[in-house]
Amino acid sequence: ARNAIARGLKTKPWVKTSLAPGSQVVTEYLKQAGLQTHLNKLGFNLVGYGCTTCIGNSGPLATQISDAVRKHDVIAGSVSSGNRNFEGRINPDTQANYLASPPLVVAYALAGNLGIDLNKDPLGQDKQGNDVYLADIWPSNAEITETVRQCVTAKMFRERYSDVFRGDAGWRKIKSSGGLTYEWDSKSTYVQNPPYFSGMSKEPG
Repeated sequence: ARNAIARGLKTKPWVKTSLAPGSQVVTEYLKQAGLQTHLNKLGFNLVGYGCTTCIGNSGPLATQISDAVRKHDVIAGSVSSGNRNFEGRINPDTQANYLASPPLVVAYALAGNLGIDLNKDPLGQDKQGNDVYLADIWPSNAEITETVRQCVTAKMFRERYSDVFRGDAGWRKIKSSGGLTYEWDSKSTYVQNPPYFSGMSKEPG
């Protein structure tokens, strides 16, 4: 992202972007490395942690894009660094879902086209109108190693996970009845007790 910004590249306007790390530690080392600022400029803003983007919880597509996909029967696609890619996983309007490394997710957002050949097609043009290729912005192994050495520390993990089950202030305000099992609320419109095991005994038969 940093190298792309330096070359004047931008995410294509029809591409929806989001960032949902699996851990708060990721946020810490992205900030420490100065990378989150550049990701924000490309639209990869933090929307939450864990299962967010990968289960369609990052919000709908822009209305005009969603309407065009449905009206013209477009096979819209997504690229995610998550671990599931079946149809409709990211969004109901995306049929083709691909898995890739985080840098490649950014690259496809810059290109705005899943049909691109990243080995020979440009991602876009710089301020002088010159083509910019993936190889021009891809960080070297030495650059990655040095960034990890400086910005990813054991201290980050200890601080974030030392009281992970305590939760933040918002989480601690949620009232709970306690106990070993969940007390199902029949009036809930969000989660209900699944009926699959109702009446099932501990003994087979």
